[in-house]
Amino acid sequence: MAEEPRGAWFGFGFCGFGQAPGSGRGHQVRSPEPLHVGVDIRRVSASWSYTAFVTRGGRLELSGSASGAAGSCRDAWASEELLVVPGSGALLQAWAPGTALRGEPLWAQDVVPEAEGEGDPGGEAQAGRLPLLPSTRAYVSPRPPFYRPLAPELRVRQLELGAEHALLLDAVGQVFSWGGGRHGQLGHGTLEAELEPRPLEALQGLAMAEVAAGGWHSVCVSETGDIYIWGWNESGQLALPTRSLAEDGETVAREATGLNADGSQVKRMAGAEDGAPAPFIAVQPFPALLDLPLGSDAIKASCGSRHTAVVTRTGDLYTWGWGKYGQLGHEDTSSWDRPRRVEYFVDKQLQVKAITCGPWNTYVYAVEKGKS
Repeated sequence: MAEEPRGAWFGFGFCGFGQAPGSGRGHQVRSPEPLHVGVDIRRVSASWSYTAFVTRGGRLELSGSASGAAGSCRDAWASEELLVVPGSGALLQAWAPGTALRGEPLWAQDVVPEAEGEGDPGGEAQAGRLPLLPSTRAYVSPRPPFYRPLAPELRVRQLELGAEHALLLDAVGQVFSWGGGRHGQLGHGTLEAELEPRPLEALQGLAMAEVAAGGWHSVCVSETGDIYIWGWNESGQLALPTRSLAEDGETVAREATGLNADGSQVKRMAGAEDGAPAPFIAVQPFPALLDLPLGSDAIKASCGSRHTAVVTRTGDLYTWGWGKYGQLGHEDTSSWDRPRRVEYFVDKQLQVKAITCGPWNTYVYAVEKGKS
């Protein structure tokens, strides 16, 4: 069997605490740069002020406001409240980032570890499995109680946490959401909170392959490559027209489309070329189908606080939403309310294989085309 090709990780966006790539002037990197922290990075988990890297050899390295390193790590999950690291055997440990990996952990619990190599075909680089603990039907929360069990009837494949909400993908591709809903991020058509996982009725009968939770928006990718997106659109992170970008002159004028039948909140102001008022969507409380340019099929998605990144089946990367710190990778700090391809990887003949967004930055794993 041919050896799995090794690619490289790249980073761009906010680096105000010196986190990798960390070479940007004004605390920002506007175009993808290769990461030079450690070697052979396998997993990346990014918080606002620091990033955790896990190598294929099991070494954990922290970059940014939290620093330190440890061995014998197979995963890590970074948040501003907690750094969660599976320890030896069945031990799961969590530190406050400022004291990470030093002294006694803030919290520790024995959990049953996953089977070695589960969910990691071919050893390909991934963005990580935590905060889900699938073998214990539970997940880790950045706020107490840190260990939160899930209903035993839920056969969980993936779990993602936003700022105030959670998304869950089960074994048959059904999506559940719960938590805060004031920005429509739960996708149930209301702005109400949900205390327990509730299935998204709008996606019933559609098998999903992946979910991603932003600060206050949500994305899922179907098994056929379609993208569904909902929640807050303040910075164009839903790829829907938004007032803030129009007022900044950074969005394309669009024709009015009338009242939305799907319950989305629409605000209108003058601006379309034909004199009709342009529609601006502040909140989209139902999943909306999003088409990528050229009819591309999506296979992976990740969300930052207010930006979105999607990888296509052909290995292209599209980003949109808030771009103040260069986290969209377009060599500028503009925000976009429509998908835009990151040309760096096209120009370098690189195929994107994995993506993970921090709140204000983005990390990408790519290999040379023809070697994947």
